[in-house]
Amino acid sequence: MRYVSFIHRDDAGYGVSFPDFPGCVSVGDSIDEAIRHGSEALAFHVEGLIDDGESIPRPRSIDAIKADPELSDWRREADFVLIPLLLDRGTSRRVNISLDRGLLEAIDNEAKLRRMTRSAFLATAARRAIETT
Repeated sequence: MRYVSFIHRDDAGYGVSFPDFPGCVSVGDSIDEAIRHGSEALAFHVEGLIDDGESIPRPRSIDAIKADPELSDWRREADFVLIPLLLDRGTSRRVNISLDRGLLEAIDNEAKLRRMTRSAFLATAARRAIETT
């Protein structure tokens, strides 16, 4: 799931806020950092809602956000970025996947260079790919 965020620029850097989650904000020195921190803030905010037994709103579309008159001041001069909700569930699940042998060797070599397991390397790569698309 991806949620619309507003990114505002000021003298201190970039601020991220979520119209579907008022009060959920983050900052960064660059847009990329702001998006990364925004993804972390969103997950933390939603985990808090889950812990409190509250429901998680479905993501609204950019068109729905643009059409909401209550957000007109908030979205003024903002860039719109879709930020993925990535919740850590605290448990791992074993899966069976198929990869080209050459790719698997490259993954294992890179994981070894980084002192990571294959699973940790693949999870990190997948998380980065999801966060940046």
